[in-house]
Amino acid sequence: MKIQQVEIFAIHLPLIDPFIISYATYDTMPSIILKVTTDTDIVGYGEAVPDEHVTGETWESTYAVLKNQLAPAIIGENPMAFEKLHDKLNKVVKNVPAAKAAIDIACFDIAGKALQVPVYQLLGGRYHEKFPITHVLSIGTPEAMAEEAANRVEMGYRSFKMKVGTEVARDVARIKAVRERVGEDIAIRVDVNQGWGNASTTLQGLRALKDLNIDWLEQPVDSEDIDGMVEVKSKSDVPLMIDEGLRGVREMREIIAKRAADKVNIKLMKCGGIYPAMKLAVMAEMAGIECQIGSMVESSVGSAAGFHVAFSKKIMTSVELTGPLKFSKDVGNLHYDVPFICLNEKPGLGVEVDEEILKELCKFSTIVTA
Repeated sequence: MKIQQVEIFAIHLPLIDPFIISYATYDTMPSIILKVTTDTDIVGYGEAVPDEHVTGETWESTYAVLKNQLAPAIIGENPMAFEKLHDKLNKVVKNVPAAKAAIDIACFDIAGKALQVPVYQLLGGRYHEKFPITHVLSIGTPEAMAEEAANRVEMGYRSFKMKVGTEVARDVARIKAVRERVGEDIAIRVDVNQGWGNASTTLQGLRALKDLNIDWLEQPVDSEDIDGMVEVKSKSDVPLMIDEGLRGVREMREIIAKRAADKVNIKLMKCGGIYPAMKLAVMAEMAGIECQIGSMVESSVGSAAGFHVAFSKKIMTSVELTGPLKFSKDVGNLHYDVPFICLNEKPGLGVEVDEEILKELCKFSTIVTA
């Protein structure tokens, strides 16, 4: 079996509400969808959701590098030779993990379909039966965030990820408002997205939050400041998660060596797809560090890929893949049983792509063949 054709679709996914985090506001989510076809007529879908603030890739650059470098490089290759594929992609272009993730995900979709098994069976089999869904609260006023949280509790949600990272005093007010509104039995995780800058500012914030029963604090300091994470972790009893500071194997080695985090947020778009994500998970498992599979707000395609990784590993203790729940229109049909998700038994990613919606949301596209 060989890859015969790659179709690249640059799309905008429409959001129900704007998605607001410390460094950006999104009204639509730019994404790249790949459709990879083999000489045996098996079709696999992949997705890249780049973020210039995290991986250094833009929507436009990702489309260009897939069209001009990466897609031509995989024509004629075996889509099931994952190690060889990644080695070749890494030699063609350094970094660009989101672009490589799109190819990786499509190839896993093909492999699962070829073998008639779900992708998680290719990763060691299913470990978890279901995961609770964490609702993500975008940055807003304390009152608005508390109101949204209360409404979601009525829908059955039991955990929230709060986006903060503007200034500490305002962020503390937001977190206090949500805690007061939802009560003590609801889990609250705080994601700063690097917005508090350094360790001293972060420790000020943590002192103000000490009685609010926070599950964990995610990436409060600059992504390059691993030593800042070490300082915060050593001076606080709130569990610390690293996100933007973890991209690949090099960062994971430093995190493990310095014990810089209690938990790591692995994202397929940061590391290059399913295959590299499994390597990071094994490294974390060997070091006794819990893992989460996080989201860059992907469609059903990228989200399903992340769920297959999460469901296959014991060390995965949480997931935050809620992109499809935020879109008014999606290219795929990933199913959520709110407030849980349970994967189906269909081959590959288990997601059907609606090509009519894909074309409707597409801004530009191209086909790469031999």
